Amino acid sequence: MKRTLNNRLSYRVSVVIPAYNLEGYIGRAIESVLAQTRPADEIIVVDDGSTDGTVEIVKKYGSAVRYIYQENAGASAARNTGIKAAKNEWIAFLDGDDEWLEGNLERQMGLLERNEELVWTAGNFIICYCREGRRQDKLDPDRGLRLLEGKEYFPEYFQAFMQSATGWTGTMVIKKSVLEEADLFRVGQLGANDLDMWWRIAYRRPVIGYNVEPLAVYHLQVSDSITKRFCRPEILSNLIERHLKLAEEYGRSEAFRPCAEHVLRYWIHKYILDERIFGVRDMIVRFDDLLPFFYRAILWLLTVSPRATLSAMPVLRRINRLLRLPI
Repeated sequence: MKRTLNNRLSYRVSVVIPAYNLEGYIGRAIESVLAQTRPADEIIVVDDGSTDGTVEIVKKYGSAVRYIYQENAGASAARNTGIKAAKNEWIAFLDGDDEWLEGNLERQMGLLERNEELVWTAGNFIICYCREGRRQDKLDPDRGLRLLEGKEYFPEYFQAFMQSATGWTGTMVIKKSVLEEADLFRVGQLGANDLDMWWRIAYRRPVIGYNVEPLAVYHLQVSDSITKRFCRPEILSNLIERHLKLAEEYGRSEAFRPCAEHVLRYWIHKYILDERIFGVRDMIVRFDDLLPFFYRAILWLLTVSPRATLSAMPVLRRINRLLRLPI
């Protein structure tokens, strides 16, 4: 389909980067946006009350970066400030301690231009386990191509999510109007505020674009950033509980419930293997109608005596690696 100049101009993108005390990383994030083969039309750094040298580093980039300061209010509020201030129709996100690969925007915006019905897109990314000195793709690109079945988008976000094929915040590009339609990021959502946002969009807009090649690097364990602090079991349980109700209100329970079970299992697995078993029993009780009986029975056995389970954790980790048990 031939595109007019006006159509091309409508695909202008603002990049929103929240930052809190990231003087050691914010320069890397900004440089990765400036190095894009398809330049961003606007770069906004929202400083969420930093007390270190973040402001001095950002201001070194002069007019190339729009700097906004706000009193400390959290990741959701910082992203919302950037979205509201953005001058363009499309919003891309990058956390201040992560980085884009140079082809990110070219691939993302190209996909959107080729599929004009799409209102959001995501993509594969590299996870950097920084302290361990290793990196890996979130999704094998060949597997991603098979899942797409010749298309550049998934017809159902929640199904793609369960296949690890819906990217992460640093690979999201979304129409500003769609973010506004979903009421922006939920201030007060201390953990998984990105998931909360994407799920609320997916109830209304299930079709999502996807790039199989890695577009960004997600740095784990590099800092106490505003987007990586909170993951307590009760926060995540509250999130799932609230979304089970929202999905029902939107008539999307059938699509969301398998996704909710998938996420719940993943978090329970992490809590047990990371020796945070004390919060698991509440999750079993709250979601007894979501988790299969056999799975709940295993969890009950593990949580009858948390201290005994913790003492046996090295053996459990070994068994889990060998047999890939569903815990």
